[in-house]
Amino acid sequence: MAKTRTTWAKGTSGNPGGRRPGTGVAERLRASIAKDVPAIIAALVGRAKDGDPAAAKLLLDRVCPPLRPTDAPVRLRLAGTLDAQGGAVLAALSTGRLTPAQAGDLLGALTSQAKLAEWTDLEVRIRTLEQQVDVHGRR
Repeated sequence: MAKTRTTWAKGTSGNPGGRRPGTGVAERLRASIAKDVPAIIAALVGRAKDGDPAAAKLLLDRVCPPLRPTDAPVRLRLAGTLDAQGGAVLAALSTGRLTPAQAGDLLGALTSQAKLAEWTDLEVRIRTLEQQVDVHGRR
């Protein structure tokens, strides 16, 4: 049995009798503390200034999220077979031209490329076999 996809008209709810937006637990909690938020933040800032590391961490994590490492672009000439290209990536890793994360990303991309090549090859082979069957009238 095939599944059918139902689309709703823009602005029409799929569940008109369902819960109204803004009436969930989180929304009610936010509304109940909204008037106290400035005082809560002021208290946290005061505790952080007094040396409370938990208060400082909470404030800094929310205001200044931790920086994520970024990799600088690296130019590699990857030629030949996929195996040779993988070897070039590993060589660049072993000499420090690539970080382990960069090498992992490149090897993952090469793996995906190998799978695509495999599927393309299978598609061509199947098409060839189907054409041979059509020519010989065995269908």
